Amino acid sequence: MLLSFNTKLLRYAELAVKIGVNIQKNQYLYMSCSTDNLKLAEIITKIAYENGAKQVFVDLSDDRLVRTRYEKAPKDSFDFFPPWKIQEREWLAEQGAAFLSIVSQNPDLLKDIDHEKIMTFQKASGKALVNYYNMLQADKFSWTVIAAPSKPWAAKVFPHLPEEQQVDALWEAIFAATRTDQEHPVSAWEAHDLQLHNKADYLNGKQYKSLRYTAPGTDLTIELPEKHVWTGGSSVNTQGQTFMANMPTEEVFTAPLKTGANGYVSNTKPLSYGGNIIDNFKITFKDGRIVDIQAEQGQEILASLVATDEGAHYLGEIALVPHQSPISQSGLLFYNTLFDENASNHLAIGNAYAFCIEGGKEMSSEELLKHGLNQSLTHVDFMIGSANMNIDGIKADGQIEPIFRNGNWAF
Repeated sequence: MLLSFNTKLLRYAELAVKIGVNIQKNQYLYMSCSTDNLKLAEIITKIAYENGAKQVFVDLSDDRLVRTRYEKAPKDSFDFFPPWKIQEREWLAEQGAAFLSIVSQNPDLLKDIDHEKIMTFQKASGKALVNYYNMLQADKFSWTVIAAPSKPWAAKVFPHLPEEQQVDALWEAIFAATRTDQEHPVSAWEAHDLQLHNKADYLNGKQYKSLRYTAPGTDLTIELPEKHVWTGGSSVNTQGQTFMANMPTEEVFTAPLKTGANGYVSNTKPLSYGGNIIDNFKITFKDGRIVDIQAEQGQEILASLVATDEGAHYLGEIALVPHQSPISQSGLLFYNTLFDENASNHLAIGNAYAFCIEGGKEMSSEELLKHGLNQSLTHVDFMIGSANMNIDGIKADGQIEPIFRNGNWAF
């Protein structure tokens, strides 16, 4: 049965509310979105109230206004982050609110903008929201990230299509990636969630000491901390409620030992960061620390990212995604990390998730660091997987077992 666009949009909104943040009765919902997607925001708001939300707070942004600020505002204004926005998020988080982000930014939004302005604001926002992000990364509340098209983003993904068809094409790609176009989307997500948890359970039972990545342009060994935890699919917040942090999601991930990365890795998909594209880059590690970066595109932006703070010189996440995942098999390059990271094995520069080690949700920052988890103001994923990648798990006794062969699960 062919579904109309409005039917699929309604289903998508329902998935975001019921599976994504899993809104509860009398719960606050904070939603951030672009002015390009007010219709979706309106539908989500309506469904949230119908499912018991106490109040929905909407934080709107507009790419044109963002671009204008970066073009016209003085440099010394970019190290300021509004204190009322800090208070808003922290207060809502402490009240157990749910947080939903709708991303739609133009990947080239800040192309040719002074990179010092971009990185100054990234640092300022990271410092300002450090408590909020610490709560988020310890599953103190429910949160999810979904996407919706903007015209510039759709044009970037589908440059070969006539302009009037680009947004519709991106919508259909989003619906397919999030299983919205399936006959029973909620059941499809439940089955997919179980599959991801089964993979995580297998890896948790192994407790590998390290992983070895080999592929063209990549030869990297990453040590894992003791009692590390692999996870994937749904999470559980401190109130015991499940939520799906990313929609789509195809990954199973954990945290590396901060000092345990040695070798080099090359990206296999462009990284959209700070309104710019970074591509064809290679990162070299020694004892966990980034000691060299080379990029054909976006070298200054990548260097500035790594210079965010000392923790940005280390990894905070390793994630496994089979090359045969639906997003990868679509053949589309989304220029958006929410999608591209779910088409490829990836790593993240910066902060580690507290729940990736046993008891981590209850640990202090000092305790997490002591157990080998990295800390940083930033957390940025970059894609390294391909059909040519092999990954081996190395046990404490030196035994080697295949995890990935030719880009896909080997178990």
